[in-house]
Amino acid sequence: MLDEEAARILRSKSFAHLALDDEGSPHVSPVWVDVDDHGLVVVNTAEGRVKSRRLAVGSPVALSAADPENPYHYVGVRGRVVKRTNEGADAVIDRLANKYLGVDSYPYRQPGERRVTILIEPERVFVN
Repeated sequence: MLDEEAARILRSKSFAHLALDDEGSPHVSPVWVDVDDHGLVVVNTAEGRVKSRRLAVGSPVALSAADPENPYHYVGVRGRVVKRTNEGADAVIDRLANKYLGVDSYPYRQPGERRVTILIEPERVFVN
């Protein structure tokens, strides 16, 4: 479960670095991140990307995010994917674009792109 400080950092404009297994090799990518009303970590990506291919329900994942006001203060999360959905995923990426870019609509959408929202349940959380 996320404590108040961990949730604050993840709700800030901090970029998270998401680590996952890509067929036996580590894969890390910066992602926009948020926290939903149930304390789940929210990530959004396009179908077909490594994140989308490797983050099935039940997949283990780790991420970290530094406090934008103090990069030596950060949150680390280990958990599992508990849900993947295309429903409402365009609205989620638009909300994240507003948070990170201050725009109403995600400006980097590609023709034919299908978005997916991935929800991660924290199992181990630390704030340093």
